[in-house]
Amino acid sequence: MTPFAADGSVNSQALATHVAKGVAAGAGGVFAACGTGEFNALSLDEYATVVATSVAAAAGRTPVLSGAGGSLPFAQSCARAAAEAGADGLLLMPPYLVSAPATGLVEYVRQVAAVTELPIIVYQRGTARFTPSAAVALTKLPSVIGLKDGLGDFDLLQRIILRVRQATDREFTFFNGLPTAELTVPAYRGLGVPLYSSAVFAFAPEIALAFYKAVTGGDEVLVQRLLTGFYLPLVELRDLVPGYAVSLVKAGVRLRGLDPGSVRAPLVDAAPEHVAALERIIATGMEIAG
Repeated sequence: MTPFAADGSVNSQALATHVAKGVAAGAGGVFAACGTGEFNALSLDEYATVVATSVAAAAGRTPVLSGAGGSLPFAQSCARAAAEAGADGLLLMPPYLVSAPATGLVEYVRQVAAVTELPIIVYQRGTARFTPSAAVALTKLPSVIGLKDGLGDFDLLQRIILRVRQATDREFTFFNGLPTAELTVPAYRGLGVPLYSSAVFAFAPEIALAFYKAVTGGDEVLVQRLLTGFYLPLVELRDLVPGYAVSLVKAGVRLRGLDPGSVRAPLVDAAPEHVAALERIIATGMEIAG
């Protein structure tokens, strides 16, 4: 998440603390200035600050991938800024409020890739919906290393995976990118997609890591306990208000002792009663996680 100061500016000191603590807790990677990090609300200068601060705080201990997206010129500017800031790769998010054919989306990716040597993970979500043939076309772009799925259309994703595996033998990685990804981890793993990004890790790394270790270690009992006792009520709370996928993360960070400031409009901060509910949910998750 991207913390803001009382005057609304990016709070670099709080961000550095947040990233450093997350890396020390065992993060496999850092996604800076992406969806949970309110990429949509940042200016280009702020974006560069967030990426540079995150890179410095990670200190080479784990990869830092930064967001890019929106209009083509802005996405290209983000790609250049990310490279200058030392990012290890990009998460390329959808063009803003544009419905386009899959061939146009591939061209969008190609033109962003043309301005940077950074590895790119393409985020399939919202208006960015790729066909199997378009996903195969992505594999022809050398710097595109993977696809992060935020649609949850398992039939489409299965067809994409099969066509990609059939078309290329180079390494091409698929990620689960749904909000509160843990809830669907068992389903994605069934398709052969074991990797995911965890927004919960941003405020409760103990719970996120307990779940990850249970999943990868085959502890089905603990997986089901965490899904039922923590992730399900968290998702139900998240779904009460649009934008709570971000707002609750910031509320959780505050509950754990770091002031992240408010979310930026048009998002709204979590209501007091919802923060209280989140506190109870976190307590339950911590108890289950041991």
